[in-house]
Amino acid sequence: MTRRARIWTAAAVAAGVVLLLGWFVSIQGAGRPGGLLARLLLRQDQTWEAMAARGSWRVGLDPSFPPFELLDGNGQPAGYDVDLARRMAAAWGLEAEIVPIGFDSLLDALRAGRIDGVVSALPYDPRATRDYAYSPPYFEAGVRLAVRAGSPLTSTQSLAGQRVAVEWGSMGDMVGRRLQRAGVALELVPFETPAEATAALEADPTLAALLIDQVSLREAQGRGAALVAAGPVLESNAYVIAMPRQAATLHERVAAALAQFQADGTLAELEARWFGPLSEE
Repeated sequence: MTRRARIWTAAAVAAGVVLLLGWFVSIQGAGRPGGLLARLLLRQDQTWEAMAARGSWRVGLDPSFPPFELLDGNGQPAGYDVDLARRMAAAWGLEAEIVPIGFDSLLDALRAGRIDGVVSALPYDPRATRDYAYSPPYFEAGVRLAVRAGSPLTSTQSLAGQRVAVEWGSMGDMVGRRLQRAGVALELVPFETPAEATAALEADPTLAALLIDQVSLREAQGRGAALVAAGPVLESNAYVIAMPRQAATLHERVAAALAQFQADGTLAELEARWFGPLSEE
């Protein structure tokens, strides 16, 4: 066999292998996205491999939303999310490399590969799940019913005939109007800021309750306000970690770490550190 013939034969064999592999993948994947070979190929996580080689997890955050992220007295990033990212990276034997980025540019930076994840009080957005992967929630920032400690009010149904404080135009205001449309005869009393609304509930005995986001409520409790959350979350606004869509190993590691941190009290510890003690009926 001539050299050219041997080369042609080798090329033909290689082409045959490629065609066979493509046929096998298509058979495995046709109507079965979870085919074995397809799953093995998809599970190759280049993001995780780069993190392991570099020894760090590049985390994007906007340090302008305390207590989740801020700049400390030395101009260094600090806050709940910074601590969470560092604890998580340490659990994997990595360093957390914090990359300050404006909030509106965080997901663009993730798409461009400048960072490996976003840990920045990022609300879950189901519209973006085709482009990014989201972790399970680590903090629920949604609307709560807040009352004075010792109040007999325990649910939104008990608000009939009551005056309820809200921040004007907020999600709490929206929930209050929705309750009114549903037939709960409450009177909404608007205030310019959450701080004014919480202070009014403490000081004004004619106000019975407050509809407020969990972040503002926890900040008020941290300042010593004798207010407690009553009943379940009324409108969810869960904070999650965003990651590249194909980073399967990273998805699993983040989810496992959050489950562990929930079970061992780490999340509660971080919340108490950055917000103060939790009060809840």
